[in-house]
Amino acid sequence: MNSSMIRIVLGNVLKIEGILMLIPIIVALIYGENTIYAFLITAGLAIVIGQLMVIKKPNDTIFYLKEGCISTALSWILLSIFGALPFTITGEIPSYVDALFETISGFTTTGASILPEVESLSKSILFWRSFTHWIGGMGVLVFLLAILPMTGGSNINLMKAESPGPQVGKLVPKVGKTARILYGIYIGLTVMQIICLLIAGMSMFDSVCTSLGTAGTGGFGIKNNSIGGYSPAIQWIVTIFMIAFGVNFNAYYYIIFKNFKQAFNVEEVKVYLGIIIASTAAIAINIVSMFNTVEEAVRASGFAVATVITTTGFSTVDFDTWPVFSKLILVLLMFVGACAGSTGGGIKVSRFIIAFKTIIKEFHSYIHPKSVKAIRIEGKTVEHETLRSVNVYFVTFAAVFTISLLIVSLENRDLVTSFTSVAATINNIGPGLAGVGPTCNFSSFSVLSKFVFMFDMLAGRLELFPMLILFHPAIWKSFFTSRIKPRKNKWEDLSR
Repeated sequence: MNSSMIRIVLGNVLKIEGILMLIPIIVALIYGENTIYAFLITAGLAIVIGQLMVIKKPNDTIFYLKEGCISTALSWILLSIFGALPFTITGEIPSYVDALFETISGFTTTGASILPEVESLSKSILFWRSFTHWIGGMGVLVFLLAILPMTGGSNINLMKAESPGPQVGKLVPKVGKTARILYGIYIGLTVMQIICLLIAGMSMFDSVCTSLGTAGTGGFGIKNNSIGGYSPAIQWIVTIFMIAFGVNFNAYYYIIFKNFKQAFNVEEVKVYLGIIIASTAAIAINIVSMFNTVEEAVRASGFAVATVITTTGFSTVDFDTWPVFSKLILVLLMFVGACAGSTGGGIKVSRFIIAFKTIIKEFHSYIHPKSVKAIRIEGKTVEHETLRSVNVYFVTFAAVFTISLLIVSLENRDLVTSFTSVAATINNIGPGLAGVGPTCNFSSFSVLSKFVFMFDMLAGRLELFPMLILFHPAIWKSFFTSRIKPRKNKWEDLSR
């Protein structure tokens, strides 16, 4: 294993985090807050430690998928460990475990919180909470590739380990340029939302924080009632942009380069929008009697569907009070998630499309045993490797979900609270139902359960395997062996 390259990646990630912390320092200066010292201490530590880690250059820059997974998992853990420090140093979240929970929830764009109310927090801390969503939404390693392209031709393994979806490709031949295009789209959509919210009458600070939370599909609100206290126009704007950030970014790339036929032929996007429209209509009809007008019912249902399927986690109403039919639809949408290649979480629409077509193919083979039917998406045959990875993902997801639920159930809470708390964290949604509904939080859970949720949030954001691979003994044996005994031949692992 190339432990030197893992060290370089981790060091650069720490340096980037330290530099990014300069932005909440500016916010603290603008509002005259004394939280500056907390961010300065953390930023200084991150930059110094990160610089020490990258001083010694590696002899071998070959980087395989194994190293990519380990670097990704450790990067997100390290990012969260340092990111939690400002909360604890300022005393706004005294418990480091709770601060770590809040930070992991932020970076993984989950939005689950241990805070009973947020309006008493300082502006800089509120901004940092929302900013963690934006940093984690597109991925810190994608950002690293955008500004510090790695050499050796193997940096696609970092993007594969961090990017969501059953298969990850490059928009253009160079990975670094692909990362810059993705971040260009990401920043452009974020700025567009800020402008729209300002026009709708939202203040600059609220517009920026809300847009950062929407862009990362995270959902940390800066008001105790989330988005519920804002005007209908603002709620519609947030709804539209939540849906927009849940779209596969490849579609935006095609639009930018005027390949409209290809953009509107992305099967996953069409299915994703179809699910949103159908779910919104079904829930609106089911809850219309609970509202004064049809527009209110449609707005509430549309917002709830958008916030759940994109795994954003904002709220305008307490959907835990809705009929069982509506709540069941929302729970199902928790697992579906947004499109692959977006900032949304969940299992991803593309995996369900592949799974559904696999079922149809199996039915077809029973009726016509001798026929050979390939699974196609957008006219392209889905490779066997992709089908295998989708099947393995579903099985692994079910296993992690079940084990997590069993551990959390030891607290003897009601089934709905236990089930949806795990669903909300592993799918990076935030709120669940009952004890973890839109008006509740995760503060009352035990330390053990909080660590389970933290693992689930990280595993869900990183598509399970980068986190699970850390538990394999062979990985650590290889890691420490490589540090003690250098490779004899740099080509010996090319078969991996």
